[in-house]
Amino acid sequence: MDASLKPQITPPEPNKRKRPSQDEAEAAVRTLIAWAGDDPEREGVLDTPRRVAKAYKELFAGYRQDPKEILSKTFHEVGGYDDIVLVKDIPFHSHCEHHMAPFFGRAHIAYLPHDGVVGLSKLARLVEVYARRLQTQENLTAQIIDAINENLNPRGAAVMLEA
Repeated sequence: MDASLKPQITPPEPNKRKRPSQDEAEAAVRTLIAWAGDDPEREGVLDTPRRVAKAYKELFAGYRQDPKEILSKTFHEVGGYDDIVLVKDIPFHSHCEHHMAPFFGRAHIAYLPHDGVVGLSKLARLVEVYARRLQTQENLTAQIIDAINENLNPRGAAVMLEA
């Protein structure tokens, strides 16, 4: 069959997919325990599926948070502030989307305000929202800068990650 005649199947956006239930997540962990060669019914690992699901809920909490909401409150009365806002050494940890292995580092964010400024802690929260998703360092950097540009409308911005 000609490739142009094949129907195009577009996977749903991540936030549009049906999220598996807690029971389904725990069953998946039991499967992985068995796949690794252990007995998922062994006393020492009986509660592991519940603990892993709970840990993943926290580790990947960024999927349930909206970056726009974090950057929505800006301060416009900043007394003619016309300098660069710089926040350095924002610690983060994330998980590689290819292997689900952890990586960690520090983010540095700078922007030149145009329509107002956001509280400095909001920039750290923005990093955390995106870091708590399956990521690559390149995508994490792009998502942070895109959110800043779209929500703060700065005259310029820069994001650098060391991980």
